[in-house]
Amino acid sequence: MNIGIVGAMDEELELLLKKMELEKTEHKAGMIFNFGKISNKNVVIVRCGIGKVNAAICTQILVDDFNVDCIINVGVAGGIGKNIYPGDIVIADNLVEHDMDTTAFGDKRGQVPRMDTFDFKCNETLVKKAKEACGNFKDHSVFIGRIVSGDQFIADIDKIRWLDKEFGAMACEMEGGSIAHTAYLNKIPFVVIRSISDNANNGASMDYEKFKPIAIKNSTDILENMINLI
Repeated sequence: MNIGIVGAMDEELELLLKKMELEKTEHKAGMIFNFGKISNKNVVIVRCGIGKVNAAICTQILVDDFNVDCIINVGVAGGIGKNIYPGDIVIADNLVEHDMDTTAFGDKRGQVPRMDTFDFKCNETLVKKAKEACGNFKDHSVFIGRIVSGDQFIADIDKIRWLDKEFGAMACEMEGGSIAHTAYLNKIPFVVIRSISDNANNGASMDYEKFKPIAIKNSTDILENMINLI
């Protein structure tokens, strides 16, 4: 089995890369694909860059060139649910692209036109394994629910409240929805996992430099545990 692991930023993957037995690297579309083993499992670890287009390109390369059997996307997200706080983990069971808007043609906001689904559902087995991989977290809570994605950094409290009301989202970020979209079209199982950095909906925030090592450690621990479980 080949496991694809995608993060938007180098710092989200740096500890995991140190733990892998690197066999080769390939450069494609401005990205470095690191192929090797963790816990004797084949993994491809890659920083896709920020935004939906970068993430979609990266996912398609993983499918076409590395024949991945599943994709795990990790990273940082802003919280939306009022009971979600910095350091908590949100595991997506489905994703929606909140900036997709063809309501002028009668579509529901977030619906990709002529797509046979509204939301992109994560693989149930991978969601369960992600939750199991979070079993040792004692200082932070773990949630399962909808994550929304768009090519916007959301800092406006009114927009966050709108995402809560419109989509019932637990978190928002900029890559997961397009990774889910691409994996769905290719019939590749996937899951998206996010460490929460802040939540304007309940006034919770943390200095990013303080939060970064927490997020990196959480992501690395979850990924190591998941790889062992897959």
